[in-house]
Amino acid sequence: MRVFVAVGISQKAKDEIRKIQNQLPKFDGKFTETENLHLTLKFLGEVSNEDIEEVKKRLREIRFNKFKTEINHLGFFDNQKPESYKRELIVWLHLDNCEKLQDKVDEALSGLFEEEKRFMSHLTIARVKNVKNKKEFLDKLEKIKINKIKFDVKDFRLKKSVLTKKGPVYQTIEEYFLL
Repeated sequence: MRVFVAVGISQKAKDEIRKIQNQLPKFDGKFTETENLHLTLKFLGEVSNEDIEEVKKRLREIRFNKFKTEINHLGFFDNQKPESYKRELIVWLHLDNCEKLQDKVDEALSGLFEEEKRFMSHLTIARVKNVKNKKEFLDKLEKIKINKIKFDVKDFRLKKSVLTKKGPVYQTIEEYFLL
């Protein structure tokens, strides 16, 4: 199954994120569904049922204190894939203070999965397939002012991603509570 480790987003934060999504300039593509908003700490990819048990065991051993995070700015990745000529823009929000938890996850899964080379604490809010004027779109993005969104991180989850025609459906396999 296709799995990842993630931090969930509080409902209050999701409501604020929806307001930000509604401020984005017009584009062809899609918003991340509210129920799918999360911060990926580590993408594991396709994992066998046997290995899932080892992953769960190791994640249960993580001891980490609850902490506060803050969504404090908007950015984008210009994902250009020359091999397929597919150009997609990913619009994201940055989350502060999540790097140490990600390090703990990497440490726990060491030997099973490669360490993250460049973790960037962000959550995807939109996937832009096409815009009429890219420069104008990016200029408008930069002008969006967001109020800082603060919330407590009390847990993280091992999730599976089921790909459907309507998009991915994320299901929690196991939840891990912070101290």
